[in-house]
Amino acid sequence: MYNNLKYEVKEGIAYITLNRPKALNALNTETLNELHVAFHDCEKDDAVKVVIVTGEGKAFVAGADIAEMCKLNALEGRAYMYRGHALMNQIESLQKPVIAAVNGFALGGGCELSMACDIRIASEAAVFGQPEVNLGIIPGFGGTQRLPRLVGKGMAKYIIMTAKNIKGPQAKEIGLAEECVAPEELMPFAEKIAKKLMAKAPIAVAQAKVAINTGYDLDMKTASQFEIECMTQCFTSEDKKEGMTAFLEKRDADFMNK
Repeated sequence: MYNNLKYEVKEGIAYITLNRPKALNALNTETLNELHVAFHDCEKDDAVKVVIVTGEGKAFVAGADIAEMCKLNALEGRAYMYRGHALMNQIESLQKPVIAAVNGFALGGGCELSMACDIRIASEAAVFGQPEVNLGIIPGFGGTQRLPRLVGKGMAKYIIMTAKNIKGPQAKEIGLAEECVAPEELMPFAEKIAKKLMAKAPIAVAQAKVAINTGYDLDMKTASQFEIECMTQCFTSEDKKEGMTAFLEKRDADFMNK
């Protein structure tokens, strides 16, 4: 089904592995389309509770496919950017948590892909960056917007305008990654976080994600009202009943069977 990805669902976790190692997992149009299908499948599959995205070989994703982009005119380039933005927005709006296990180079579109995910776990061998100005362009899959929201406007300008690479430990320091671990610990740690997320109330986790993502760009009054609406959705769920009942009964909540 996939030429450029490995897709597997195991024990509630969907593993999406970019699998173009000879091209350092670069995002060509076919790969973007396959990612769209994979995330659509994640959304529709009730067996999937959490998604982990990673890369095969020494790269997470080393960027967009420059060999393909080089041939595009302005209109074709615009359509390509729209395709990339649609994918990143799809990931960001997925009603399930998405973890980026960044194993190596996460440059250009790879950095943008990681930033669209909810949680970024970086290997100490990871390298983040937005090198587009070296190619006469700027980040085109949301990098100029998501990066400053994560690391601040000044640091984002510094990274993008100088094409500075950020290694895994520094990525954690500046807020580009939530955790940084040894390479051999990357997937076990990502799976540990995934299992922790699966133990929580799924509706509450989904509503927390949408409340944060949507409210971040709203004024405080509007965002607070939006939070109330998300909280109201939680009050209609069996998860709320189970969670509060378990608390009062001094036992662990069992959301998987509710």
